[in-house]
Amino acid sequence: MSQNIAKYSQFVMPDHINVVGTLFGGQMIAWIDLAAAKVAHRLLKGSEADGAVTRTIQEVEFREPVYLGDWVNFTAKIISAGTTSIHIEVKAYAEGGKTDPRLACLASLVMVSVKKDENGKYTKHPHGKTIN
Repeated sequence: MSQNIAKYSQFVMPDHINVVGTLFGGQMIAWIDLAAAKVAHRLLKGSEADGAVTRTIQEVEFREPVYLGDWVNFTAKIISAGTTSIHIEVKAYAEGGKTDPRLACLASLVMVSVKKDENGKYTKHPHGKTIN
């Protein structure tokens, strides 16, 4: 599998639902962050970086409601990479038991590669990776 794409899925449970009966937006954002972390993790394999942290969530567009019992399937794709930064696009598709997958949410994030220094503090660190 390409290091530039990662897939991730979550099942919507009762504790994920808001007062209007749909997926809580903050929960969707947390899952989007995990999907982005997964693709960043793949990119950083073999680099000197210890991992990546979220720098910005530049845009989130909620397009369709997500309901209890839906599966939410995420596709995270690396759009570009700078010296320490990794720009990632995440698409979230909701799929019910009787419905076709629908694009529920679209997001754009930037993660930054980090390494632990001798004092135990994580700081930005070049990842040395390029995107093809």
